Amino acid sequence: MIDNYRHQGLRNKLVESLRNSKITDERVLEAIRKVPRHFFMDSSFLEFAYEDKAFPIGSGQTISQPYTVAFQTELLEVAKDQKILEIGTGSGYQACILLELGAKVFTLERQINLYKRVKTFFEKHHYQARVFHRDGYEGLSSFAPFDRILITAAIPQIPDSLKAQLKTGGILVAPVGKSGLQLMLKMRKISETEFTQEFHGGFVFVPMLPGTAND
Repeated sequence: MIDNYRHQGLRNKLVESLRNSKITDERVLEAIRKVPRHFFMDSSFLEFAYEDKAFPIGSGQTISQPYTVAFQTELLEVAKDQKILEIGTGSGYQACILLELGAKVFTLERQINLYKRVKTFFEKHHYQARVFHRDGYEGLSSFAPFDRILITAAIPQIPDSLKAQLKTGGILVAPVGKSGLQLMLKMRKISETEFTQEFHGGFVFVPMLPGTAND
């Protein structure tokens, strides 16, 4: 797939739109500018890749709109070499934004078709994220603790299993609530038993389901 001057120009316009929408972290904006979003989308949607909209990617999932990706990433406060657990790989776009920021990314996908597709994509384009076909509710305890945890699907509440895998001082970002509308939670781990919580506006995500899907 080609990333030409037209695509780069459209990304520049997208970045200015995100800046006007109050995304202020220049490192996040630069990552959005560098990662070709059209690489992650079905060919029927390529003409719309740099619109600030979500699009279907199969298996009932979507690629989040760029504003949502930028907003969640900004809340994470990503630093170079941090170990990040992403729950809900989807197209792989969010994971690649985190890689562009210098993070070490471990990402979980419950849908086998999406998992196989994104694993092949990462290998083809030399993205160094480690992708696993796992139940997101269980996390990835064998690689814990994580500096950051990002959940990219709607979850009713944060399970203790994920809280335990977050490093003390670490940040977890997730859309919390029932289907229809969620609030974006930023949780910081103060100690093994203490967490602070902030909520940052309403969003709509597909629900996070337990278990793994093999079809």
